[in-house]
Formats: sequence, C-alpha cells, structure tokens
Amino acid sequence: MKSLALLSVSDKTGLLDLARELSTTYNFQLISSGGTAKALKAAELEVIKVSDYTGAPEILGGRVKTLHPRIHGGILARLELPEHQQDLEDNAIQPIKIVVVNLYPFTETIAKPDVTLEDAIENIDIGGPTLIRASAKNYAHVAILSSPSQYAELLDELKANNGETTLEFRKKLAIAAFQHTQSYDKAIAEYLEAQSNLQKPALDKSLASSYTLLCNNPKPLRYGENPHQPATWYQVGATPKGWSAAQQLQGKELSFNNLLDLEAARAIIAEFGDDQPCAVIIKHNNPCGVAIAPTIAEAYQKAFASDSTSAFGGIVALNRPIDEETANQLSKTFLECVVAPACVPSVAAILGKKQNLRVLVLPDLKYGSSETVKTIAGGMLVQKSDDEPVNPADWRVVTEKQPTPEQLQELIFAWKISRHVKSNAIAITKNLTTIGVGAGQMNRVGSAKIALDQAGEQVKGAVLASDGFFPFDDSVRTAAAAGIEAIVQPGGSMRDADSIKAADELGLVMVFTGLRHFLH
Repeated sequence: MKSLALLSVSDKTGLLDLARELSTTYNFQLISSGGTAKALKAAELEVIKVSDYTGAPEILGGRVKTLHPRIHGGILARLELPEHQQDLEDNAIQPIKIVVVNLYPFTETIAKPDVTLEDAIENIDIGGPTLIRASAKNYAHVAILSSPSQYAELLDELKANNGETTLEFRKKLAIAAFQHTQSYDKAIAEYLEAQSNLQKPALDKSLASSYTLLCNNPKPLRYGENPHQPATWYQVGATPKGWSAAQQLQGKELSFNNLLDLEAARAIIAEFGDDQPCAVIIKHNNPCGVAIAPTIAEAYQKAFASDSTSAFGGIVALNRPIDEETANQLSKTFLECVVAPACVPSVAAILGKKQNLRVLVLPDLKYGSSETVKTIAGGMLVQKSDDEPVNPADWRVVTEKQPTPEQLQELIFAWKISRHVKSNAIAITKNLTTIGVGAGQMNRVGSAKIALDQAGEQVKGAVLASDGFFPFDDSVRTAAAAGIEAIVQPGGSMRDADSIKAADELGLVMVFTGLRHFLH
C-alpha cells in the first residue's frame, strides 16, 4: 500500500515538481482538495480528491473541505498505540505521512488599499491552520511542510533516508509550522483589533508589525529615540530573560534609549566575564570609558576619568555588586542608569539621594541574544550575533618586533572593546583602561585622529585597536607619531605589506587577528 501525502496549498510555487517527485520517485499516493487538486490533475499527476477520499463533499463554498475524521485521524494517529491502530482499521483510515499546506494570503489581502472587511475575513484560513497544527503536534509520525522554501529540503531528506524522514527533521518542520501559525493568527488579531478601534493608544499600530510576532508582554515606553516616535518594549519568549528579568530598585521608568545603552554596556561587560572587576560607561551606544582594576570602585573611577565629559548623563555597568565606595563615586555626577549583579544593602541610602537615577540589578550580565535583527523596508535582516570568544592563539604577529606579555594583554583588552564601538572604530587603551575612542566616522583616519586627540599625553606607550583593516599605512604612521607602541587589527588589505613595512620602520608591534568586527 502506498504512503499518503496530503497537499493543499494556496501558493502553488514549486508544487508540481514536489508532487511529481513524491508520486513517481517515492511512490506516495497524493490526496488534495480544491485548486490544488485541479493543478495536479492538469499536470497529469495521479491524485485523489479529498471529497472522494472522505466520502463527504466540499461544502459552504469551500469553507469546509479537509475537516473530516478520515483526514485528521490519519494525521493525528499515534501509530505506536494499539488502540489508535484499531481505530484506524475500524474506520478505514490510512496514516498520512506528509502534509503540505500553506495558508490563504491574509496579510497580502489586507495590504491592498481597497480591501474590505468581508474580503479580509474570507481570506482567514481555517482548515489550513488546523492541518498544520495537527501535523506539527504529531511530528513523531508526520512531516509538515508549511512553506515552499522547505520542499527542496524534504526531497533531500527523502533521498538521504530511502524515502523516509528522520524524527529530528520532522521536529524542525513542526517548530517552523507552529511559528507560522502563530504569525498568521497574530496578523489576523491585529487587523480585527484595528478594525474594531480597540487598539490601545500607547501601542501605536505601526509598531504592531510582523517583527514582534514572537514577542510577549508589550510595555509602552514614554517614546522612542525622539519624543515624536511611539515605542514599545516587548519580551521575547514566555519566560523573562535579560532585561525583562532585571529588577529596578529606584529611579524613573526606563526609556527606549536607556535600554539600548544598557544592552551595549552589558555586551561589553560580558566580554570580560567576572574574573576581574570591570566598569563600563556608555554614551549614545558607544563606550566612553572601560576599565579593569583590583576593585570595582577603582575600575569605575578609571573608566570615568578616561572621558569624564562624555560620562555625564551616561549608562554604567559593573560586573561586581555596588558597594558603598562605588555608590559614593556614582552619586558624584549625573548618570542615567547603573546596572550591577547586586547591591549591598547599605548603598540604598546613598544612591537614593539621586531619585531620578535608575538603579538595576541583573544577576546574569553575560546572557545576550544569539541573533541581531534590523528592519528594512518590506522585511528584516537577521544575523548571528558577533559574540565569538576572542582567541589570541589565532592571532599573527606580522612585525619584527614581538609583543611583551603585558602588551599582549593590553592588545586583547583593546580588541575586545573595539568590536563594541561603531565603525569605523578605533580604541586606544593603556593600563587596561580606555583613553581614546574614535567611533562612527566615515573614514578610519578620522576615527584615529579623534581617538588620539582624546588620549592626549597619555597616548605614550599605549596600544591601538582597529575593528577593520588599514587600507593605507597613514593610520600606522599617525599612531606611531603620537606615541602608540602596538597595534591590533584584522589585516586583509591589499596594502597590508605597506602597513607592516611602516610598523617595522617605526619600531611598532602589529598583530593581525584575521577577524573584523564592524558594528554599524
């Protein structure tokens, strides 16, 4: 007896090629309904209409087609259970091994400028989501394909496993299926909510987009980057993690910009773990002060002193509990937020004098997202986060002069910071403290000059890190003239030889990491 595959799709992309392979190469019996069955028959493929298989006609103008025990029994049966096997036999139901479904184009329909509510409602799929969810629930036995983009992968899977699918593959498909139906249902709910004028004013409709489909617990913020921009904070997942799990001890509500800067500070803290006390000060999403020291109070003092002007109104992250000495230092200047893994009880009275200072406790400052997301017109870009551990063993010293152990540690420190500075990024450090940062310039020479000017006289004997390679040797010569002793950069320029030659002439150490860290 042939295995059954049910195909019922709105988007016919790739349908015929998939159906032909399932039918001819892997000997599946195809079951289909409506327009899908017509398309398969027109291509001269053998297909059984759902109505013929179930013995029940399609009714209500096609609203009811696949909602039948012979269909859903074949999908939901747990084949390892004797009682399920008996039910299948008693009702002449055959297990369905593959289900290929995509849904009525609801979002495409409501995007039309002249769409009516009636049109939108008629494009709410009922049978499709039911088939998808049933198949995904029973992924132990059923492979559910909810997008044409999965067809090639299914055929590769069948080819590699003698016409079968693995449990791991079916589970992967099930996860994608549940995400798909979640997105679909959310789009419907948002549309109907807007039509009913039930949208809460604080949650602007423009924000209730597909980019928030996997998020929960929306929390309106006062505004976004600027007062005229509505903003909302969403929690990802059902369990609070990251900033959703932070405890705010005092101060005003967190703003959109506060959260962006807090995350930037947390990411740098995560670079250094908790081996040594580390303090980070962020301003406009860039580090203006980072330092490592024997105590957290000293680390903060060093970080603050590296650019006290920019630190005014900044965001501070510490990888040690806030003690009284540190609290006294923090209270001496205006800061927006301070986050640490804990606070000793006695600091409440000290920091409480700064009523508007937001003080947060986040025990796990190392937890971060494994992906970054940016929106663009009509879509979004998703990439793996740039969180690979720094591995100096992979670095290459390209100059005649070798780094001392102390210089190597300083280069590691500077390199870790450089990847958290907006490109083109230059970070100059000394004694495990930033002394000059050049961020976000249109050329690397400009960033280097800003960082060197900021470092001033302290630059003598310092090290410099660049997030990208030097296209010319001008930055090397500028750095050497100012007093830089060692440079770390990715390498990879066509003119690397010029930069190496200049470094050798000027007695510099230069190290290539082989890895760049652009941050746009």
